[in-house]
Amino acid sequence: MATKITDQEIRALKLRFGIVGESPALIAAIRRAMLVAPIDLSVLIIGESGSGKESFPKIIHESSPRKHKKYIAVNCGAIPEGTIDSELFGHVKGSFTGAIADHKGYFEEADGGVIFLDEVAEMPLSTQARLLRVLENGEYLRVGDSTVRKTNIRVVAATNKDMLQAVKDGKFREDLYYRLSTVQINVPPLRDRGDDIVLLARLFLRNFINENRTSEVTLTEDAQQLLKSYHWPGNVRQLKSVIEQVALFESGNTVDAATLSQYMPSNRSTALTVQSQPNYDYNAEREQLFTLILSMRAEIEALKKRMDSGAPTSHVSSTVHELKRDTNPLLDMGNDTNMGMTSPYHNMQHSAHDLGHVDEVPLDVEGETVKTLDETERETIESALRRNNGRRKLTAQELNISERTLYRKIKQYNLER
Repeated sequence: MATKITDQEIRALKLRFGIVGESPALIAAIRRAMLVAPIDLSVLIIGESGSGKESFPKIIHESSPRKHKKYIAVNCGAIPEGTIDSELFGHVKGSFTGAIADHKGYFEEADGGVIFLDEVAEMPLSTQARLLRVLENGEYLRVGDSTVRKTNIRVVAATNKDMLQAVKDGKFREDLYYRLSTVQINVPPLRDRGDDIVLLARLFLRNFINENRTSEVTLTEDAQQLLKSYHWPGNVRQLKSVIEQVALFESGNTVDAATLSQYMPSNRSTALTVQSQPNYDYNAEREQLFTLILSMRAEIEALKKRMDSGAPTSHVSSTVHELKRDTNPLLDMGNDTNMGMTSPYHNMQHSAHDLGHVDEVPLDVEGETVKTLDETERETIESALRRNNGRRKLTAQELNISERTLYRKIKQYNLER
């Protein structure tokens, strides 16, 4: 047995299994798989979902003395708990409803070869006990049978879970964990593979273009940098999905970072938004809102002084309510609590609320010659229009009302000219 794996052997193996990448962590994992392959030990492969764990049991099988025997891959998380024992170890006729004949399990079918147990952490505890017995002495029982059978099989398992935490939580047997992890191989996540991300992106682009006969797509330098800086929670699968969308919808184009970002999953932008919110500066918005409230207070005081005791106060309340509703869209922020923070409007909610209750404020009725509310409002708007040379946008800004409200008032008071 060779004690050292050369770079040339690693390159040949990568080419054989279609592995793309030169990152040190990936090369270390491949080298470890090649070293353990000739030795008949159980192997536990650990890595995030979509990181490419399924390639390593194939490397181990094809580089071992068992390469001419069967290789069976089993997804433990996809088999219902009620049938997994039968699938792995077989059953005898009549052992349960529907067992109309004897059935060989995977351990019997793969005798002499390698069985790959993917998502092994999802295996029920009762099945874990059966698996432990196979690993210890190669013995197992079919479901419903009392005859002990033997199998000569090598087990390679994989998981994306924290196995030590699963053991601590009582979801995985500690003795089985140590049996499976005689040798452990850690597959690096895509975000830790640096330039490998760009190599894979180019590969996926080329494959898509060749298979679908679409036009070439070029990734600019900043687009490549965006790919490398992204977190990639879905790893290689997620990268392939993004690149295939780009290859389809940007066919024949040069794709920069701004264009590429439109195809990036939304969870990244959401995460960045959440992280940036605590540092957001609301000073500008707060200043606008204080100005708005002071303006409203001054207008209400002016209205109070000009109304006689017979004026309908409900009219004043409705007008103030309209101003509060239409003046500034920032007021709508008072209902936005999705970010778990209090907006400036929410902090001043009580002040704005108090301004609306003019019914409770004593009205000044001194003086007998007074103008109606409509006359006062008309004169205020007309005066502001003159100061701004008829420019409605500036007039609305001065009055702290929306342009929509201003247009309605101009039409109401016949101020179009």
